[in-house]
Amino acid sequence: MTELTLLSPRQQSLKPLVQAALQNELRLLEAGLRRAQARLHELETRYGFSTAEFIRRYENDEVEETLELAEWIGEYRLFERLQEKAQTLREVQFAD
Repeated sequence: MTELTLLSPRQQSLKPLVQAALQNELRLLEAGLRRAQARLHELETRYGFSTAEFIRRYENDEVEETLELAEWIGEYRLFERLQEKAQTLREVQFAD
């Protein structure tokens, strides 16, 4: 567990400000996840197999690498990173 302490010379509490900033960041990440997921779905529909199947085939050198397939890999990796960041923000707890 990581702990963070914030100090401010002002009397007003930082907690609401930080909570709002984290919620805003989470909303942005979730919007990015929706866009990435839509793009992945588009590629899955075009090629007729799931992203998981594509990644398996790619890792086993069963597909020829094209620009679009490279974009699919990039979109998948972006989706994974966004998921990880969003999950990290969802798990943040504030001590009282």
